[in-house]
Amino acid sequence: MSEPVGGTTVFPEEILKQYAGLGIDLPALFSAGALGERMGIRILEAAPDRVVATMPVEGNTQPYGLLHGGASAVLAETLGSVGAMLHGGPDKIAVGVDLNATHHRGATSGTVTGTATPLHRGRSTTTYEIVVADDQGRRVCTARLTCLLRDA
Repeated sequence: MSEPVGGTTVFPEEILKQYAGLGIDLPALFSAGALGERMGIRILEAAPDRVVATMPVEGNTQPYGLLHGGASAVLAETLGSVGAMLHGGPDKIAVGVDLNATHHRGATSGTVTGTATPLHRGRSTTTYEIVVADDQGRRVCTARLTCLLRDA
């Protein structure tokens, strides 16, 4: 693995070389996006076969003080999209076409960690399962994201 990018994200060295060989600065291109940044999403590890990120519960709650289901969905879509983008490579863009999420338990404090792993990685679509867990490792949410891979 390479050193953390921007202090947080770790890309496999072969992915960095693939993008750099095409004149693309992957670390500059890559982020959780403006929404992800506002929500405090920090991507720790990014590769086509596994994407991991954290997000604080504080600031991402609904009126009852629980982690907002939409916040879990944003985390899930971010992670699945990053995995799909890395799978597709620099010649493809990943566009989410289906997201579903099941909320198993509430979280009221601390940090949640999302881990995306592929269920299907094809030429034109990808599907990732994203598990969101609390600080004690208890599953808060399970999501599935399918992305269409389009030519860049």
